[in-house]
Amino acid sequence: MRVLERAGVGAPRVDAEVLLGFVLGVSRGALGSLLVLDRELPDGAAAAFDALVERRARREPLQHLTGVAPFRHVELAVGPGVFVPRPETEQVAQVAIDEARRVVDERGSAVVVDLCTGSGAIALAVATEVPGARVHAVELDAAAHAWAARNLAGSGVTLVKGDARTTLRELDGAVDVVVSNPPYVPPDAVPRDPEVAEHDPAVALYGLGADGLEVPRGITAAAARLLRPGGLYVMEHAEVQDAAARAMVDATGLYAPATTADDLTGRPRMVVARRAGAPVEH
Repeated sequence: MRVLERAGVGAPRVDAEVLLGFVLGVSRGALGSLLVLDRELPDGAAAAFDALVERRARREPLQHLTGVAPFRHVELAVGPGVFVPRPETEQVAQVAIDEARRVVDERGSAVVVDLCTGSGAIALAVATEVPGARVHAVELDAAAHAWAARNLAGSGVTLVKGDARTTLRELDGAVDVVVSNPPYVPPDAVPRDPEVAEHDPAVALYGLGADGLEVPRGITAAAARLLRPGGLYVMEHAEVQDAAARAMVDATGLYAPATTADDLTGRPRMVVARRAGAPVEH
């Protein structure tokens, strides 16, 4: 644990326990029992654990070392080439899930679209937690799409490889919920954590444009095209982008006035708006 502390890892004890549990093939809860009993490690386990600790000290993401990332009630396969889902995105998923449940209760089914799905985290969470939701997920990047295909296999989610701004034309005006965690980091705001800056793919981080919102603007326009009148749009953004994100949505003239919602730590991390008026003509 001291090795991880010296390396600046944020939660060294937790990470050490997760890595030791991974080596032993047990949960953290079961690991606690083994530690209390002070049992010796099996042959080779100590060396394997030490090697993983050294890699973690070099700030390789914990999820890359174990190959999995928990997200709400599911576990996702992750690794190089795909953005590792973060706890703050779980609340973005919650907003989409709550709306999808409301629509299912009202009409018996709901259509949900996850744009820029990455690992498939939000799409899988909605499909898992909302029986009756028909979920579509879109990802353009080849590496991320491969991870999403792995995670969404057998889930019932329809995964599309394509540009989130232009795909799913067949669903125009028929979607109840559009949810997105797009790239939104401005070009001059390099993430401080090495796990993010050095290991998350740049295509999943940087939203282009001086404000980082060029890609989100395209996603916002696509959501307006897809949503039925009254349908809900929710998009994650950086905590410093709340006013800019609301202005971005409101500038389209296609939504009711946008609002900001907080993540579980109370930070403003998502813009929420309902589609107004009639479906967009094409």
